[in-house]
Amino acid sequence: MTDEISQETYAELREIAARYPQARSGLLSMLHLVQSEHGRVTPSGIEACAEILGISTADVSGVATFYTMYKRKPVGEHHVGVCTNTLCAVMGGDVIFDRLKQHLDVGNDETTADGKVTLEHIECNAACDYAPVMTVNWEFMDNMTPESATQLVDDLREGKEVRSTRGATITSWREAERVVAGFADGRADEGPSAGPASLVGLGIARENGWTAPEVSTGSTTDGGDK
Repeated sequence: MTDEISQETYAELREIAARYPQARSGLLSMLHLVQSEHGRVTPSGIEACAEILGISTADVSGVATFYTMYKRKPVGEHHVGVCTNTLCAVMGGDVIFDRLKQHLDVGNDETTADGKVTLEHIECNAACDYAPVMTVNWEFMDNMTPESATQLVDDLREGKEVRSTRGATITSWREAERVVAGFADGRADEGPSAGPASLVGLGIARENGWTAPEVSTGSTTDGGDK
């Protein structure tokens, strides 16, 4: 299978660049689109981005190697991430990650022999109110346990329908990458949405009639009089 960028994808890369007053601002989305075609950031994808944006391949590679969301080797049909940052680790994330490594017979950032699941430990997902948290193709799976985590990856490998705990139906990693690149798949109404734990503070504020303080239009930032 060739890793060359198709004409269709090249045209969509140009479309992304045209969305921004400064075309270079589209690079992150462009790299996601490259991944949606080949499951990774390919040399030809880097060259295409550089050509369209009028920058060097070194500039593009610098971005692609800085962010862990961009992969230089193929990802499986599903990318499964386990948060192992402080709170999730304390709540069981480390145990979940170790269980999945044993269950899937893979290490970190490795793919199962059947090509179905790539497992990776990931940093904070800003979802600490649902720790320990996992993601499947960037969709949240909240309040996980070793048992629910192993059932999740088994369902993915068997091709069963899986839904995020916040509503969205799990698609493939490549399909998700295309959405992240800015191309709608018609499923926005499925989620994600804020869950009860994220809205506790809002509920307390409403019960007590609390509102945000008004900002004076005459205020200054230099310590002067209002």
